[in-house]
Amino acid sequence: MPYDYKPFPYVAPPGLSAPEPPHKVVIVGAGPIGLAMALDLANRGVPSVLLDDNDVVSMGSRAICWSKRSLELFDRFGIADKVLDKGMTWSVGRVCHGDDEIFSFDLAVDPGQRMPPFVNLQQYYVEEFLVERALAQPLIDLRFRNRVTGVDQTGEAAHVTVKTPDGQYGLTADYVIACDGARSTTRAMLDLDFEGEFFEERFLIADIEMEADFPPERWFWFEPTFHDGQSALLHRQADNIYRIDLQLGWDADPEEEKKPEKVIPRIEKVVGADFDLEWVSIYSFQCRRLREFVHGRVIFVGDSAHVVSPFGARGGNGGLQDVDNLGWKLAAVLDGRAPASLIDSYNRERVQAADENILQSTRATRFMTPANGAERLFRDQVLALARKAPFARGWVNSGRLSTPCVYALSAPDDLSLPEISRPGTVAPDAPQQNGWLLNELGRDVTLMALNCAAPAGLDLPVIAPRINDMIRARYLGDARQALYLVRPDQVIAARWVEADARQVRRAVDALWEGR
Repeated sequence: MPYDYKPFPYVAPPGLSAPEPPHKVVIVGAGPIGLAMALDLANRGVPSVLLDDNDVVSMGSRAICWSKRSLELFDRFGIADKVLDKGMTWSVGRVCHGDDEIFSFDLAVDPGQRMPPFVNLQQYYVEEFLVERALAQPLIDLRFRNRVTGVDQTGEAAHVTVKTPDGQYGLTADYVIACDGARSTTRAMLDLDFEGEFFEERFLIADIEMEADFPPERWFWFEPTFHDGQSALLHRQADNIYRIDLQLGWDADPEEEKKPEKVIPRIEKVVGADFDLEWVSIYSFQCRRLREFVHGRVIFVGDSAHVVSPFGARGGNGGLQDVDNLGWKLAAVLDGRAPASLIDSYNRERVQAADENILQSTRATRFMTPANGAERLFRDQVLALARKAPFARGWVNSGRLSTPCVYALSAPDDLSLPEISRPGTVAPDAPQQNGWLLNELGRDVTLMALNCAAPAGLDLPVIAPRINDMIRARYLGDARQALYLVRPDQVIAARWVEADARQVRRAVDALWEGR
């Protein structure tokens, strides 16, 4: 059944009748990233005004593949159970050359983690669930059909001009967060542009509804007979909706290729004739970003800051990790608990993450759409070898799947402890007697004391997780005890086998200063 795109109500904003008082934060764009940003700030006690020029969720599936880390963040925002119930959990990927499967991989659901590796769910459902949460949150003022037409700033505040069906008004805020996507009007208003690589390649994406027995797996084909010389991808989604991506080539006319009489015959070659076409779009590959994500009092998050090719699920997932990184830092600055320089660390860390995603996406794009000559020769030889030799399968690149960036922190570390929980990594989850470890983290800077007492005299929350095999493997290794300092975004900030209060305080000070 097609999704029911119900409009959200427009309410005339108070700024039309009288000047509004200054706001803490104005967020531009109520897609999944803007909604997540508002909810993360609200969870930290920060009110925001969230503006969107539309009054319905996004058309078409768009971002569909949500990683384990995104699911952990959805849990914090209160929608994880809905996403898990509605979406399609998957862990198996199959890679084919021609019509032959050359290998498969299984990410395997880890019993020591609450969340599965990936869930497929159309973006419109994720937005629907996030909107429901935002409308119920008193610290979020969500305004539909409020289009931002101007952004400027002084040293003390940012100023936003907004157009509504009833007229124009203005807002003043300590910070403006641009979550308005790859075609960001905020970016254009500040006369900023992306840097990076634009690939001369086009892909068709289509949502189709069909009754079929395809399992919830990721299928990728290089040069299948049903789409000769090109690449193809198939994902199952909720409601018997399937997502198909088909490489078209740079010479394809986007407007012509979107016509049903062109699309339907292509898809019939993949799945047969028994389906209904729901949505079609054409996209081009880009692997680009802003040079800086922070511009005074305007901060760019998600696709407004960086874009990558979709293979690898690094777009929406990367945007949510931007939110995770920025929320606690901005809340601390607005509350006066940290200097404004802490926001600079958002820029540093998320630029590092964007560069990592761009590198992986660029490599995948070049493998999928190689240039004639050495690139194509290498790709073809790797595919041929992968049929016979397992060692070559790691070289086949149909998109390296999204994982959180390990931030390059200059932090205390004891190398005898497990690598999986080194500083800069997201704290790995683990079962506890009455729940999960991550549920005890993510609100404040927290010290974890494992098999030991915390140093006396520290003014910060301390937890003592129950030691089990998962905790031992992920946090202790062969060590008898350990102390872990964890940031509000659940990233490991420092760790020791032994430490005194002075050492921990120094690490806490460095954390709040963004060092």
